[in-house]
Amino acid sequence: MKRVLLKLSGEALAGEKKTGFDEATCIKVANQVKQLVDTGVQVGIVIGGGNFWRGRTSETIERTKADQIGMLATVMNCIYVSEIFRFVGMKTAVLTPFECGNFSKLYSKDRTEKYFAKGMVVFFAGGTGHPYFSTDTATVLRAVEIEAEAILLAKAIDGVYDSDPKVNKDAKKYDEISIDEVVEKKLGVIDLTASIMCMENKMPMMVFGLNEENSIVNTVNGKFTGTKVTV
Repeated sequence: MKRVLLKLSGEALAGEKKTGFDEATCIKVANQVKQLVDTGVQVGIVIGGGNFWRGRTSETIERTKADQIGMLATVMNCIYVSEIFRFVGMKTAVLTPFECGNFSKLYSKDRTEKYFAKGMVVFFAGGTGHPYFSTDTATVLRAVEIEAEAILLAKAIDGVYDSDPKVNKDAKKYDEISIDEVVEKKLGVIDLTASIMCMENKMPMMVFGLNEENSIVNTVNGKFTGTKVTV
């Protein structure tokens, strides 16, 4: 693979604390991405905001405002992780779909291509910039726009199961499954809007556990132990 879009969950970056950041986890991720970048792989990154904000559980805040807070949570995450990436020796850029002062640059495909050509890791913060769209949708949208070869979905669990493995100890893990089956069986790998975008744009996904040793590097280099979601 020469160009990938890596989706990191905010909760996974929080580690055992479940909120905020676990710096050791973030440094492990950074070191893996550096291995890829050093071999010429171009990496774009989307990070969820769940380690700071889960607005859809609130009954007191209007949905549009709750989603805007969530977008800002992803900006905070991207600025933080971007700095960790710089600490381990990479060049980075944070792009947002809305003006964010001097915290970020405004997203465009041309700007992304320019940064990739300079060997930089590009963080796509702020979701799509609109309420009612999740970071799942932002992930697929950016992956399609930048013509990534695949989405790498780094999650707290190590693949796609037929039921929740935390609840059902007999849950069966899929080595490979189509996005059509994911939707039909309501497996919730990504939300419905994002799933349909994957279908329409033929964007495959590799779903794996972030906490497994070298899981990001192994996924890109073909030593994959998660679930491949085909299109």
